Amino acid sequence: MVNGLLLWVDDEIELLKAHILFLEKKEYEVITVSNGMDAIEQCRLHSFDLILLDEMMPGLSGLETLQKIKEISPAVPIVMVTKSEEENIMDQAIGSKIADYLIKPVNPNQILLTLKKNIHRKEIMTEVTQSSYQQNFSDLSDKINKCKDYKDWINVYKQLVHWELELSSTDSSMTEMLKRQKEDANVGFAKFIKENYLSWVKPVQPETEKDNLRNLIAARNTSTRQPQQDERPMMSPDVFKKKIFPILSEGSKVFLIVLDNFRYDQWRILAQEIGDMFDINEELYYSILPTATQYARNSIFSGLMPNKIAEMFPELWVDEDEEEGKNLNEAPLIQTQIDRYRRKNTFSYHKISDSNAAEKFLSQFKQLENYDLNVVVFNFIDMLSHARTESKMVRELANNESAYRSITLSWFRHSVIADLFKALAASNYKIIITTDHGSIRANNPIKIIGDRNTNTNLRYKLGKNLSYNPKEVFEIKDPRQAQLPSPNLSTTYVFATGDTFFAYPNNYNYYASYFKDTFQHGGVSMEEMIIPIITLTERKR
Repeated sequence: MVNGLLLWVDDEIELLKAHILFLEKKEYEVITVSNGMDAIEQCRLHSFDLILLDEMMPGLSGLETLQKIKEISPAVPIVMVTKSEEENIMDQAIGSKIADYLIKPVNPNQILLTLKKNIHRKEIMTEVTQSSYQQNFSDLSDKINKCKDYKDWINVYKQLVHWELELSSTDSSMTEMLKRQKEDANVGFAKFIKENYLSWVKPVQPETEKDNLRNLIAARNTSTRQPQQDERPMMSPDVFKKKIFPILSEGSKVFLIVLDNFRYDQWRILAQEIGDMFDINEELYYSILPTATQYARNSIFSGLMPNKIAEMFPELWVDEDEEEGKNLNEAPLIQTQIDRYRRKNTFSYHKISDSNAAEKFLSQFKQLENYDLNVVVFNFIDMLSHARTESKMVRELANNESAYRSITLSWFRHSVIADLFKALAASNYKIIITTDHGSIRANNPIKIIGDRNTNTNLRYKLGKNLSYNPKEVFEIKDPRQAQLPSPNLSTTYVFATGDTFFAYPNNYNYYASYFKDTFQHGGVSMEEMIIPIITLTERKR
């Protein structure tokens, strides 16, 4: 079996016989020529896996030959081999997109290394990554089974995303094994949420004198107290209080970027793009339920749980059955939070839904320096997930998790957000990137029955006459326990878990086929609930 077909171009090719014999023993087929014109002709006759090209040759130089070869075979990796250590020669070669640069005299192992990097990189990466994942599989499964608190689940989710990204960049067959492990983790996560969520969001009751006395005695009797874990994770209503206001209090200006429906795996891809511009502090926190814009994002901006928004600011709350948009009142909600904390900070708010709005926003960038806080919401990723559901073409383009991330990355690179990050990198802002919730690829329909007033979301339902299998869902029969609005006295909230989604029995087959393999949000999964909050600061050069 031949490892690859090589072309070696050098005017002193006769002196390289030992190197060529070495490569042939390593099962490479090597064609040799002594000048640029013959090299170009060979490229018209053969498809090479890699070309070794001398830089200093009579007639056509190595750089001139390089340009001609690139016109014929633009994808072939070319390794420049030269006696010259002049920086301008290196710059020209690198600018011409060479694969590697070797300085004579080269030894056989140097050549072998560059072949492995440029011909066999993917298969080597696949082998090493598969082996590493296999070695970590049992340990990760053990961690999933032993998760006790929200921090454990954050760590497990980070590891699962790490392996998902690692395996997706290879030709590994183990992606299915990881997928099943992730599904198992989501089963355990749903159980954890069922057991703990209501205690996290339980309304604080006023303390009585008896409560005060009991707490005082407990505080003094420290020798008999058990170590207390953090009561709950940071959640949607805490973002401003814990992340934004402290920075403003230090006298720094804040730029808050909210990417709607933005998952942790998508952040990891973005981090690779902007990592050379900023110092990055990465954290994860939990979205409230439902993991949907109307609830989670409004909670971020108001600093309140949904029922408190509805009670305190009824004019700013939009019920499920109302036709108007669910996120029209975000700027007023931010103002209510600033007022409630008796702060005097000025702020701007912008929502970007298309390229025209994006260009207009960026043209006003210098004027934003007048504000203490600038908030900008980008809706692209949420629009992409909806388009993928509704458009067969978009579904084909984003036919799996890796492709979905790839489209998101393309947007980062080619939209105004890339220009925004460049502008921010040259500013003195403290930058916070976060989201309201993530999404999960829904695959398994479960049946539910509701009346005509039941909401349309596929991952959560609320209504007064819902019929479902309680074992398949996370149910909240008393919305007050979860600090959720209750349109009726008998309103129940029901959340899909794992990769399930709700389908009505009277149109079950339609729902099951149309919405299968679509990205949905609103329910209980690590992908929806465990979300990034990132602090960026200017990297000092």
